[in-house]
Amino acid sequence: MEALRGPLNGIRVVEFEAIGPGPFCGMMLADMGADVLVVDRPGATDLGLGRERRHDTMMRGRRSVTLDMKSKGGAEAALELISKADALIEGFRPGVMERLGIGPEIALARNPKLVYGRMTGWGQDGPMAPRAGHDINYIALAGPLAGIGRAGDAPVPPLNLVGDFGGGGMLLAFGIAAALVEAQRSGNGQVVDAAMCEGASLLSTMFHGMLASKRWTEERGANFLDSGAPWYDTYETRDGKHVSIGSIEGRFYADLLERLGIAGEDLPRQHDRAGWPKLRARYTAAFKSKTREEWCAVFEGSDACFAPVLTWSEAYSHPHNVARKSFVEVGGVTQPAPAPRFSRTPGEVRRKPPERGEGGSGALADWGFTGGHLEKLKSLGLDFTS
Repeated sequence: MEALRGPLNGIRVVEFEAIGPGPFCGMMLADMGADVLVVDRPGATDLGLGRERRHDTMMRGRRSVTLDMKSKGGAEAALELISKADALIEGFRPGVMERLGIGPEIALARNPKLVYGRMTGWGQDGPMAPRAGHDINYIALAGPLAGIGRAGDAPVPPLNLVGDFGGGGMLLAFGIAAALVEAQRSGNGQVVDAAMCEGASLLSTMFHGMLASKRWTEERGANFLDSGAPWYDTYETRDGKHVSIGSIEGRFYADLLERLGIAGEDLPRQHDRAGWPKLRARYTAAFKSKTREEWCAVFEGSDACFAPVLTWSEAYSHPHNVARKSFVEVGGVTQPAPAPRFSRTPGEVRRKPPERGEGGSGALADWGFTGGHLEKLKSLGLDFTS
């Protein structure tokens, strides 16, 4: 048995191969010490995404077995794994796991303490539940997409961070962790129904309160956090790069004006919306007068809420990120380090993303499968390597 670290040390998770938010959830649990065994499809090629497994960074930390779930022994082999797991992750459309013979009712009958984590876009029920979708659709129906973008422009997809990962995988990881705590008390498992649409909506909770209090308008690009306010936005510098400012509070705003060298000018007041166009024009001209690095030097040690807009690769070498060890290299690929941080039981990336079946025999041994039991699993179609 290998030594594991992290606050989820000792937790066993069966993850059925999927894309996007499911693997992100599995990555989070594995980073925190859970022993995550992914059940891969035999011979599949990254579900059509066309990249090497080592580049599929969200698959880090796992070991793998392969299984044709539609084969004669597929359901029984999966249930054998489920019987020794604390939690399960699946990301199929509603009803698929039931049709495969490993839905919650059957799985919980085999393992009453199991936390059965389900990841979908629309949820397990409701009129939209059977329909296909992607991040952009989920955040559109939930409301957040309508609020992201500049005034007069169409809504802008915020990559797939809000639906897939924040509202999806991260929400499911939280739900599974919460259900595991409850299962330890009650001795009973349960189903965690994580819907990306609802998760994206949950992330926007603050804005619903501000909308109700009339401190927010549904007009895009007209509010203080959505590029409407000139002091919460990005600006181009002389070298064609960009910087960000978020000088909301009065004392931070005063520092911004000082650092820009325009504190003594006749400018509109910070919260005078009618004066925002004039302020924006002045900031634009000021920031164009220096390069991004020159502005970094000007704002060094400042509380004006300033930061350079870095590319993914530039972020790797920023002094703050280097000091914090915010990025790690796994299998030759630089990627974000596990987060959040724990003072006594830190998380870590224990292994690179596994090839299909890689490490499966070791995982099965750790889970208590030996001798004749392993032969039974093989006869049911489960495949694994050391």
